[in-house]
Amino acid sequence: METKPTLRQNNPSTLGQSTNINHSLPLSKSLSLESSLPYAIEQNQLELYYQPKIYAKTNQIIGAEALIRWNHPIWGIISPNEFIPLAEKTGFINEIGRWVKHEACTQNKAWQVAKLPMIPLSINLSASRFLDRDLISNIEKTLKETNLEAGYLEIEITETSLLENEEVVFSVLDGLRDLGVKIALDDFGTGYSSLSYLNRFKGKLDILKIDRSFIRDLSGSHEEDSNFIVNMIIQLSHQLKMDVIAEGVETMEQLKALQKYNCNTIQGYLFSKPLPAKEFAKLLQQARLEPNM
Repeated sequence: METKPTLRQNNPSTLGQSTNINHSLPLSKSLSLESSLPYAIEQNQLELYYQPKIYAKTNQIIGAEALIRWNHPIWGIISPNEFIPLAEKTGFINEIGRWVKHEACTQNKAWQVAKLPMIPLSINLSASRFLDRDLISNIEKTLKETNLEAGYLEIEITETSLLENEEVVFSVLDGLRDLGVKIALDDFGTGYSSLSYLNRFKGKLDILKIDRSFIRDLSGSHEEDSNFIVNMIIQLSHQLKMDVIAEGVETMEQLKALQKYNCNTIQGYLFSKPLPAKEFAKLLQQARLEPNM
């Protein structure tokens, strides 16, 4: 899940995050996007940006999240909040999902060939895409085509995915783990059944991402409700042998609180906004990042 900026920035969200069409979108623009979306891939208008994930103890880059952008020839950079609902409406979402998966794996392999630090890349899957019966075979095919080891690909899913069809979900999770692909549970804490489902899926999820709404309210006093909740989630995750990622980290106060609670990984504008591949490669070359204070 992409880290949201503060009010001083305007940052789109991730692939599959929102399924609600933005009704404030002008009709002419909506129709234009819907008609041109099927040609976005073949005309090379889609692009992935990458936001680093930072090891909280050393500031080392230990991963990244791939986030989609649409460089429209008329409307410029289009937020996924605008075009992903259109893609779902028209059934084009699966083709975009396949493109994202292949592009992310191809780019990661290219960085490895260039002798840059080897890190896993995560991609987001919507609930419908996660339950696609061909998902496992498609991922296996993509990894072979790009010659990328499975350990360098991570799949981020939301709790909605777990709630859809438990029997199918268990099968998909087992299939991904058999491939060697890690699974992260995104937006943790926003669903109604988070704790019960976390226990039910123990051993099948590798990473838990704490939703930014909790991170935003972290206080240096460590006495606020959000501090208690975040600390509890981190300790619970460690008990279940899951890594923890705090997303939406924007201040040193938030970072210090998370370090105090032994959070594994930090993602947010405090270290870097999402960047195009060439710019992200420069960060990766540095290996470590200092907070943007």
